[in-house]
Amino acid sequence: MRSGISISLPFLSTVVAALFSSVTGSPIKVPRDLSTTSIPSYVLDYAPLVWLYSDDEYRPSDIGQQVAHTIPEVNWKEVEGALSPLTLDNLDSLNDLGNTSVYLTSKEGINATIQPAWFNGVTPDDQGKTNGAVSSAIIVRDHGDGTVDAFYFYFYAYNRGNVVLGMMFGDHVGDWEHNMIRFVNGVPDAIWYSQHSDGEAFSYTATEKNGQRPIAYSGNGTHAVYAISGNHDHTIPGLNFNNGLIVDHTDQGVLWDPTLSAYAYSYNADTAQFQPYDASYPVSWLQFNGQWGDDKLPGQKEIFGQSKYSAGPNGPKFKKLVRKDVCPSGLCIVRTDLGP
Repeated sequence: MRSGISISLPFLSTVVAALFSSVTGSPIKVPRDLSTTSIPSYVLDYAPLVWLYSDDEYRPSDIGQQVAHTIPEVNWKEVEGALSPLTLDNLDSLNDLGNTSVYLTSKEGINATIQPAWFNGVTPDDQGKTNGAVSSAIIVRDHGDGTVDAFYFYFYAYNRGNVVLGMMFGDHVGDWEHNMIRFVNGVPDAIWYSQHSDGEAFSYTATEKNGQRPIAYSGNGTHAVYAISGNHDHTIPGLNFNNGLIVDHTDQGVLWDPTLSAYAYSYNADTAQFQPYDASYPVSWLQFNGQWGDDKLPGQKEIFGQSKYSAGPNGPKFKKLVRKDVCPSGLCIVRTDLGP
């Protein structure tokens, strides 16, 4: 028998966030539906959809919860004088206490014998939404001449590295990856796929699509972003072969729609300031100069200067938001085919 009570999806999202907050001890902000904000509609209409690897245990994660589960450290010592609690609304206060040397260090430690559950993130539901986790940020930079760059940032609490010569390399806490689509007069022209220290650019017409939305594939554990499924050797940055020494693996595991649980901002290149598309979105975290994870553990075995546990990454503002070409730097080749 029906009760006659109607429950809206936004209400359910709020309930999920409240329940998650009661477990973690830190509030989660449920972002406003992006389609109701002033973000350009084409930024959402052509936003990438991401295939997560089927067996990847490290899913997209809540950006704010990363702060709640970590302690700011410099040289492996807790920062004195830090605000408590640290949140996305005051994270940039750490800039005065250590600037780029501050690491958001996991309370359990990157080498914990039993990894904490929050490393695993949230698996998207059947609609592709990470319920209870704001796991994406969209940043829009308008060049002022009809050219607009839309950055789609994807956040994961943990990065699992690659096996090389029988040894695991590159595990780290915190992981930022992104696509960037360059629009010309509201029409998508080219798209960048970030991959470790480099990436690849393709014309929009070349990419796989779901409707008009381009497809991205997330590497197993590393979350590097690729244009096709399969194996991807990245031994040489910027080159992508089927096989090699350092290989990422992608497939059509779980489909994620990052726009369903995201914050969104415009970026002023002249002032280096971020403006939220809704007043409820936190802003200060975008100005944080430090690293989103533990510092590299000292005393590790190394091969070619690489070790099992590496340092966490810096945030979106360091990902070349101001760029001439669709590529962040260097010679920019925009490919028109998806082959290796």
